[in-house]
Amino acid sequence: MHRTRGKVLGVAVAIAATGLLAACGDNDSTATSTPTLAPTTTATSRPAAAPTSPAETGHEGHESTPAPAPEQAPPAETAAPERPQPVPTNQVPPADTSNLTEKDRKFLDALKAQGVNPSSPDIALSIGSYVCQGVAAGASEADLTTFVNAMAGSDPSFDPAKMPVEQAGQIYIQTAKQNYCQ
Repeated sequence: MHRTRGKVLGVAVAIAATGLLAACGDNDSTATSTPTLAPTTTATSRPAAAPTSPAETGHEGHESTPAPAPEQAPPAETAAPERPQPVPTNQVPPADTSNLTEKDRKFLDALKAQGVNPSSPDIALSIGSYVCQGVAAGASEADLTTFVNAMAGSDPSFDPAKMPVEQAGQIYIQTAKQNYCQ
């Protein structure tokens, strides 16, 4: 019986403390004045209207003082902001293929013949290596397909409008098994 009373009393005290703390808080941690900033744009802006009633401020029963109006800079000449040149998306820098083996080149050529053009040989070779390691470890076809599809789809030059990622993944798997895992 004493245990039940203690639990009930503890719950009642916790509820009372929560209610007391919730009733006392008025969220008075907000700033009371607005800093004055010099505008960095060429257009001048008007200060926002301050709420006038306690219902608009969300603090009923508390008086608030309106913030002082920020000083406005004289209008400057209007000039268009400087924009950087866009990066070309279709240009891929030539990859260094000087250190590729004959096996690597054969694998890359087989991929290109089937319509898969990776952005760099390293991406294709890492996918091919993954397939070979998975086959050697006895990984299931479903596991290989899932990860190869993800790697093929993350290639920056992959275009889902040209072929679905599942098709690209199957091309990688079949080509690696036939040309790279030997």
